[in-house]
Amino acid sequence: MKIIDWYILKRYLATFFVMLLLFIPIGIVIDVSEKINKILAKKVPFLQVMEYYGDFTIYFANLLFPIFLFLSVIWFTSKLANNTEIIAILSSGISFTRFLRPYIMGATFISLLALVMGFFFVPKASKGFNDFRYTYLKSNPEIRQNQDVYKQISDDEYIYVSSFNHVQKRGYNFNLEKFKGNQLVYKINAGSITWNEADSTYTLAGYTKRTVGKMGDVLESAPEKKFKFNFVPDDLTPVIYIAETMTLGELNKFIDKERARGSGNINTYLVVKYKKYSIPVSAFILTIIAVAVSSMKRRGGMGVNLAMGISLAFVYIFFDKVFGTMAEKSSINPLIAVWLPNIVFGILAIFLLRNAKR
Repeated sequence: MKIIDWYILKRYLATFFVMLLLFIPIGIVIDVSEKINKILAKKVPFLQVMEYYGDFTIYFANLLFPIFLFLSVIWFTSKLANNTEIIAILSSGISFTRFLRPYIMGATFISLLALVMGFFFVPKASKGFNDFRYTYLKSNPEIRQNQDVYKQISDDEYIYVSSFNHVQKRGYNFNLEKFKGNQLVYKINAGSITWNEADSTYTLAGYTKRTVGKMGDVLESAPEKKFKFNFVPDDLTPVIYIAETMTLGELNKFIDKERARGSGNINTYLVVKYKKYSIPVSAFILTIIAVAVSSMKRRGGMGVNLAMGISLAFVYIFFDKVFGTMAEKSSINPLIAVWLPNIVFGILAIFLLRNAKR
């Protein structure tokens, strides 16, 4: 690797991490100013507050990773252009493609870092971040619940709860139906169902069971009864929340299980899975666009490049959010929806790169 490669690569990585160190504290200060009253009112332990802002840092950095990368590349490349360093590099006989090599190396490093973070660290941070918000910061914890949850828990068993609260691990108006072929074998009803973490059982309050018989139905009832079912509270939590808190291996197993159950929320889980791969790839696309936009010395200086960069970055995020939501709520293939922004901006990157070479 030549000196010029090290020079650009160090500037690439240093500017990116400095950008993170500058904006993350700003995000934390804004978040503290908004939530300090609720934190003090509910007397949240200091250690939990510190853990929350540790998770917030990872969550916030992952959420705005494309913008940070894009702006950092535009910033230091515009400085190179304004100092006529790029002109000197290209005048020495180095081609524009060769000039891009340290940028691609930097994008590879950032991409691998984002991949590892998305697979293993971001899910844990997302869980801690959301748990804290819904436990201490939401004025009504009942907000965090699923409404009208239907699930097939085995080949012949189906459950229903009218609502399920993840914080309290409690559901209401619980029904379980057991079939043999097309015939109902028995049906269990309960006013509420509560998860017991100590022994992995459920407590059914207002329990009744109707067993269908040839000569007549058999009724059984009790004020309260414990059961061990083959489903866990995570099966009843909000779909986006649970998907974001799983590592890649856990998410793959969860998707296979939900597909076998015939879940109607598979697209939502697949969007989260595919984004784990698409976001790191965007590092290469955004890097090429940023270099192509900012490598020319402009009359307006660095401000023009930054304005163009911010506009393109927000358009990219807009496309990403819109197509992700469409995949979750419609019949659009999740793989196509998640990768379409990268495809569109990849074509844009090729066009801008060719124009920059000329």
